[in-house]
Amino acid sequence: MKKTGRIAIAGLAILAALSMTACGDDDKKSAAKPAKTTTSVKAAASNLPPTPSAAELNTELQRALDPAVPVAEKLEMVQGAQADPELPVRLSEAYKQVNAKVEVTDVTAFGDTVNAKAKFSLNGQENIVDVPFVAENGKWKVQKTWACQMLSLANLQSVACTA
Repeated sequence: MKKTGRIAIAGLAILAALSMTACGDDDKKSAAKPAKTTTSVKAAASNLPPTPSAAELNTELQRALDPAVPVAEKLEMVQGAQADPELPVRLSEAYKQVNAKVEVTDVTAFGDTVNAKAKFSLNGQENIVDVPFVAENGKWKVQKTWACQMLSLANLQSVACTA
């Protein structure tokens, strides 16, 4: 019973965090880079990987959250994971513990970040959430801040989150 309670609390915490993340990202959208910086945005955009489709990000997110995917591959899927190779492992464990499901449905690019709208299901309740991705070393990766928030709400920690 104690373990079930922890899992339920962790699941609710993850759901709450995802919902808060969705609200927080809306503010970032309205604070998008001003039109006057188009020259620097174009220069930065030339170094960015192509904007992924919803299907591509969904595949990447599913692999990042899959406990069966080798850690070496996951390190390339989460921003800053090199500081703590266990970060993606802990994230996928938390996700699995609460039996959550996530499916990316839409993608919006904001320069060197991408916002993925996703259906997040926990215990049959579905919510629309935002999952931020950032460009790092020519790849789109789950944003470290988001991953750390998810760990924090599941009462898990990572050295990468304190760096």
